[in-house]
Amino acid sequence: MAHMQTDRTRLLARVHRITGQMAAIERAIDDDAACADVLHQVAGARGAINGLMNELIEEHLREHVARPDLDAEARQAGMDELVAVIRRYAK
Repeated sequence: MAHMQTDRTRLLARVHRITGQMAAIERAIDDDAACADVLHQVAGARGAINGLMNELIEEHLREHVARPDLDAEARQAGMDELVAVIRRYAK
């Protein structure tokens, strides 16, 4: 994903926040926290992962589907890759 070098720092910061959220969930479960508290933490982590996924999808679309200089074959390959990922993510 060489084209993501410009956004690398921002994307890694998002991943680090998600990692922190997952660690907090692990601690909450280990500390026998109230189930509602754990559920809220999981919902927050899910939202963060969905936000990251949306950003990555947008970047993929811009670089591998919508870029004007792509030929039809490359554009189709980019679209096929994205469809496969979305289908897997939606399961």
